[in-house]
Amino acid sequence: MTLDGIGRGIPARIIAIDWHRLAGEEGKRLRALGLGEGAEVRVAHRGVFAGRDPLAVQVGAMTVALRRVHAAAMTVEPL
Repeated sequence: MTLDGIGRGIPARIIAIDWHRLAGEEGKRLRALGLGEGAEVRVAHRGVFAGRDPLAVQVGAMTVALRRVHAAAMTVEPL
């Protein structure tokens, strides 16, 4: 299951990220925000328009806006 497909409010752990699907700078930014393998996350909100972008993802005490394409590159497991 990928982060973009998990239900809102369900805590999950990132178990893998397909870094090849992300541009170099995007990957650096996500790592700097703590979004890497082993991070515990939760989708707090989804966008309201057709693409449902962006996702508001909680990482610890921080909330990060994340594009669906980035969330789709992250494999998660529910906790």
